[in-house]
Amino acid sequence: MPRALSVDLRKRVIAAIEAGASCRQAAKRFGISASSAIRWHALSKARDDVAPQRQGGDRRSKRIEGHADTILGELARTPDITLVDLRNSLAGQGIAVSVAGLWRFFERRQITLKKSPGMRPSRIAPTS
Repeated sequence: MPRALSVDLRKRVIAAIEAGASCRQAAKRFGISASSAIRWHALSKARDDVAPQRQGGDRRSKRIEGHADTILGELARTPDITLVDLRNSLAGQGIAVSVAGLWRFFERRQITLKKSPGMRPSRIAPTS
């Protein structure tokens, strides 16, 4: 992911625009795109700050976190449920989630679902 340009550069572009240059002229002078200069100018008018906002991060987990009680309740009812079965059960209740989303949900809570061995190995003959 590309990094945001420095606040110093942003302030110099805004200063050039406020000194009378157009956004496109200021962009050409400082070697940035015209759209960036236009956005920075609008940003400086709207909130008097041109600092870049945080990039990346999780933006979707709050949607599944809203259904945490339902998901954990379903897990308590059926402790050995698979993620696919859990997703299908939630879909029946009108909650659309992905298997990967459920995986991350449980990972955040450090809940691991391990399969237990079905039976001990036979000492006499191999079992299949």
